[in-house]
Amino acid sequence: MNKVTKAIDGTRTFVGEVRTELYKSAWPTRNELYAHTIAVVVFVVILSTYVGLSDWVLLKVIRALVRTMALS
Repeated sequence: MNKVTKAIDGTRTFVGEVRTELYKSAWPTRNELYAHTIAVVVFVVILSTYVGLSDWVLLKVIRALVRTMALS
């Protein structure tokens, strides 16, 4: 039973320290959060478009090479 009590006390201490640290954190304002969210979404769309186009171009190149190799 002693081990269980120590584990519960340790968990309680940990949660209390986490709460204390979270109150010390600097949280973004609503406007900052909105601006950063928009920036992330735009970046993800741009990066996804780039990766998708690169994949499509490489697919076309590889298919052309395979066709050329098959005809030889």
